[in-house]
Amino acid sequence: MTIRDVILKIESRLPLQQAEDFDNVGLLCGLPERNVSGILVCHDALESVVEEAIRRNCNLIVCFHPIIFSGLKTLTGKNYVERAVLKAIENKVAIYAVHTAFDNDLFGVNAGICEKLGLKNTRILQPKKNNLKQLTVFVPSEYSGQVREALFAEGAGSIGFYDECSFTVNGRGTFRPVEGSNPFSGQQNIRENADEDMVSVIFEAYKQGRIIAAMKEAHPYEEVAHQVYQLDNDHPYCGLGMFGELEQEMDENDFMMMVRETFGLQVIRHSAYTGRKIKRVGVLGGSGADGIHAALAAKCDAYLTGDLKYHDYFKAESRMLICDIGHYESEQWVTQQLFEILSQKFSTFAVSKSSEKTNPVNYFL
Repeated sequence: MTIRDVILKIESRLPLQQAEDFDNVGLLCGLPERNVSGILVCHDALESVVEEAIRRNCNLIVCFHPIIFSGLKTLTGKNYVERAVLKAIENKVAIYAVHTAFDNDLFGVNAGICEKLGLKNTRILQPKKNNLKQLTVFVPSEYSGQVREALFAEGAGSIGFYDECSFTVNGRGTFRPVEGSNPFSGQQNIRENADEDMVSVIFEAYKQGRIIAAMKEAHPYEEVAHQVYQLDNDHPYCGLGMFGELEQEMDENDFMMMVRETFGLQVIRHSAYTGRKIKRVGVLGGSGADGIHAALAAKCDAYLTGDLKYHDYFKAESRMLICDIGHYESEQWVTQQLFEILSQKFSTFAVSKSSEKTNPVNYFL
């Protein structure tokens, strides 16, 4: 099995198109055609993790955070990024990062946090925008089933927990083949009437190329009449953060004690108590200051994230308890989640979980 084969299987579960535009996901270094000896899953692909991969005969590291985030102008080993990349290249170890492709996933980072907190009725906090499109195609009625099946096979009509969704309206179409045409039916220079179906499906934008290709392949016409529309609808099953409800509402102090125990925290930085019970909780693993307003809009009683700055706490407006539980701490279950996904994908292949602790933040108590 090659690195490319492994990547194709990973991306069938975690499409990189789910990632944020600013991110640097995918294969960061290494040759795709090289055979895989083993896979090591980790949080950060630091030099110590690369050394661990070498010891364990793993020549592919699947990490959460990308070790290369912005451009590298040199590779001289002058900092921790260059040292890790150099060691990987010198020892023929490939590095592949998922980062916000997993952050935005319905069953990703934030789903893991919600599960640990026991939240119910979970929903995406910041649904991904400009991610849905609609295809409308006109097809002879006797071929509409064939075209629909081709569209479904490429992922059209699949949103959330439903697939093979479409809408069909029957009507009469007209066309006139002109010189140079090779019509499926009718004669040149004579207007034709056809009994046609208008088939409509919604799809995620990144699937457009293969969906259009499948439509044309299955369609009997030489020229396929179709339109593609960009939808304003947010994608309800893809996006950053999540929110849900606790089984039972809690006092703020009891809630803080539960959070500290659940995440194994030494300290929690938080805004002033509101004096209200905690029932609805928003979460965003990693750096989540941008989700504060979304959590307020969702009427969350508390919001958990990391990397907050001084002025971020004022945004609570005495309406919500904001808690900074730490960047790494909020993402601490990511390695296990990715390990479980890859173990299912490669049940007969060597997938290992890194034992290296890569949290760079320490606390003096």
